[in-house]
Amino acid sequence: MVVKYLHETSDIMPVADKNTLKNIFFEEDDLPFEEDILRNPFTVKCWLRYIEHKKDSGASALNVIYERALKELPGSYKLWYSYLKLRRQQVRGKCITEPAYEDVNSAHERSLVFMHKMPRIWLDYCELLMNQGLITRTRQTFDRALRALPITQHHRIWPLYLKFVRMHDLKETAVRVYRRYLKLSKENAEEYIEYLKSIGWLDEAAQRLADAINDDGFVSKEGKSKHQLWNELCDLIAKNPDKVTTMNIEPIIRQGLKRYTDQIGVLWNSLADYYIRGGHFERARDIYEEAVQTVITVRDFTQVFDAYAQFEKNLISAKMESMEEEGPTEEDDLDLELRLARLESLMDRRPLLLNSVLLRQNPHNVHEWHKRVKLYEGKPREIITTYTEAVQTVDPKIASGKPHTLWCEFAKFYESADQIEDARIIFDKAIKVPYKHVDDLASVYCEWAEMEIKHENYDDALKIMQKATTPPPRKISYHDETETVQSRVHKSLKVWSLYADLEESFGTFKTCKAVYDRIIDLRIATPQIVMNYGLFLEENNYFEEAFKAYEKGIALFRWPNVYDLWNTYLTKFIDRYGGEKLERARDLFEQCLENCPAKFAKAIFLLYAKLEEEYGLARHAMAVYDRATQAVLPEEQNEMFNVYIKRAAELYGVTYTRPIYEKAIEVLTNDQAREMCNRFADLERKLGEIDRARAIYAHCSQICDPRTTASFWQTWKEFEIKHGNEDTVREMLRIKRSVQAMYNTQVNFMSAQMLAVATTKGDNPETSETSDEMQKLEEKARQLAEEAMKDKNKPDKGIMFVRSNTTEEELGEMTKTTNPDEINIDEDYSSDEDEEIEEVPTQTVPTEVFGGLVQDKDDDDD
Repeated sequence: MVVKYLHETSDIMPVADKNTLKNIFFEEDDLPFEEDILRNPFTVKCWLRYIEHKKDSGASALNVIYERALKELPGSYKLWYSYLKLRRQQVRGKCITEPAYEDVNSAHERSLVFMHKMPRIWLDYCELLMNQGLITRTRQTFDRALRALPITQHHRIWPLYLKFVRMHDLKETAVRVYRRYLKLSKENAEEYIEYLKSIGWLDEAAQRLADAINDDGFVSKEGKSKHQLWNELCDLIAKNPDKVTTMNIEPIIRQGLKRYTDQIGVLWNSLADYYIRGGHFERARDIYEEAVQTVITVRDFTQVFDAYAQFEKNLISAKMESMEEEGPTEEDDLDLELRLARLESLMDRRPLLLNSVLLRQNPHNVHEWHKRVKLYEGKPREIITTYTEAVQTVDPKIASGKPHTLWCEFAKFYESADQIEDARIIFDKAIKVPYKHVDDLASVYCEWAEMEIKHENYDDALKIMQKATTPPPRKISYHDETETVQSRVHKSLKVWSLYADLEESFGTFKTCKAVYDRIIDLRIATPQIVMNYGLFLEENNYFEEAFKAYEKGIALFRWPNVYDLWNTYLTKFIDRYGGEKLERARDLFEQCLENCPAKFAKAIFLLYAKLEEEYGLARHAMAVYDRATQAVLPEEQNEMFNVYIKRAAELYGVTYTRPIYEKAIEVLTNDQAREMCNRFADLERKLGEIDRARAIYAHCSQICDPRTTASFWQTWKEFEIKHGNEDTVREMLRIKRSVQAMYNTQVNFMSAQMLAVATTKGDNPETSETSDEMQKLEEKARQLAEEAMKDKNKPDKGIMFVRSNTTEEELGEMTKTTNPDEINIDEDYSSDEDEEIEEVPTQTVPTEVFGGLVQDKDDDDD
């Protein structure tokens, strides 16, 4: 059996292995496995069990078993893979020139006869050849693998193949391999481009980059956009003009200028940089000039201009360096001066170039056209050209600014040069322009008329305004946007105002009056126009006509615009007639006050009352004042009541003011009513009406919190000390305590309400933030309540009517026993405890007060 095995194996093994086979002897443990494979020679498991059994044996024994197994099962991938792996391990670490490597290569070649569709076998074989440094054989093996494997398996071969070609300095081979690779995997073009850049094949890299940009289906694996790829292409070409020869950069960048409008400045600079690096300086200068003349944004202009200026500076620096090295010549000096002049001219042109950019951005920007004219100051030909271009370019319908100012300034330019006829021609063309707003055309007419006035052509100015105010043959609404401004300008207030001023200055009374009447009839007058009309008529002594003009104006407007007219009309009417037409004046005032807002009523009422006082009846004046206190604004009522009281006292005496005071106290706010009560009480005191004054103080006390209005209580106390007695003082203190208790109760009640609300909302998360403030309010309410209790418990010892050296206890005892007339002051309030003890002055009662009782008293005494 062993002999048979040896003869069979010797036919397929290499020579070295055959020689080794002669020295192999089988052990007794191998017999069961040999019998097993003899019974099942085509079963892989039997061979694998045998191989597992012999794994600790030598390499030759294992190789023999693998060779025997593969002879029986040449299509087993498992056996081939394990065998080849074992053979590679056996030569690992050996010198690549040893014959064993060739035996391993032969084993791989034999395996590929059956395993040529297995990419793993190809990969291991190629990697083995790469380690041996067999470049040509490795490349050929990779090509065989790609031919043998289906295309669906090529993606496993290419990474190792590309790694192999990048390992060696074989540029042509690597490029050809990459080209084949990109036919199947276009998405990896960026990897190829980077490799081309690394080996310096920039022309090929630019072509591949351009193909990727032009391919709409290309998607960058690095996440780059087409715009970024475009910038890379431009930089690559611009910075390497000597290496990229097959592509023309100018069409590429000009195409980019149309597609990528946000990178115009960068692209222009790239194109100029390309020519600069190629030594074409004049062409680069042309590119810069074209760029600054075509860019439409300030950012792009700044980028291009800065690069342009730096380019000129670099040329100057290079020329100066060359002159220093070689020595200056006359030609070099002229060239240097030319370059310096170019740089200076460029810097001088910057404002104009920037203005051109803004005008290209918006050619209808009136303000920029005016700035351009200022930049040409001192150059009349350029100014005329600029104005001509401006009025031809700017569309009045979409202009930014006031387009009529271009025409006016154009005409003024000719006027400043004493070319009046040319200025008139400009104005004549200006009034035919289809402006968007009527006010623009009206301004042109006014400017034209003012120019004629300046040159004392008054008749021409009037004719111009007559032309402007001439109505069209059919009725047209001023606000109808569908109509032209030329057909609506006859209703422009600006034109009519100037026309009226011209007629007033240079026309006749009749023509001027006709103009004002026409303004009012067109219903375009303003209150100021009406007042000017009235003043004009008054200056010519047509007073009734002036009053009619005021009435016409009043009919045109509503409040508050009509206030100035009414005020002027009424004032002038009173000044003119005084009391001669009193009823008419009253009718005018009543008509004015019928719909007069409270904001303007005060002045009208005061004027009305003044009329009644001077020319009418006093009672009528009082009625007017009374109406005024109700018609004016709330904040003006106090002032109105003061005027009413003052005038009533002057006309009827102070007693007539009592009902006015009472009404004021009812109507005014608490602070104002308190002041009014003090004045009313002081008046009654001066009149000797002590009881009335006391009643007023008592009434006012209900709105005076002792904690905030201490001055009122001090005034009342001084009043009682001076004019009262024990009973009245006691009553005053009682009222004071009751008022304070009322305010304390209100505060406690409000605090309790706020505490209840806080407790109710305590569970609400939204109200939890206000809990601290509620606690503060609760604590404040508690302190107020404690203070009120303390005030009740403190004895009031401030006011006493008898000075004495006795102690307080003795004084209290005398009150109980020996002095029945002494006041027993309730000890409930302590706000007056710091007051000094004062004595109530006594006065002799006049005998007239007692009348006939005096005699009876004398008789009783007798």
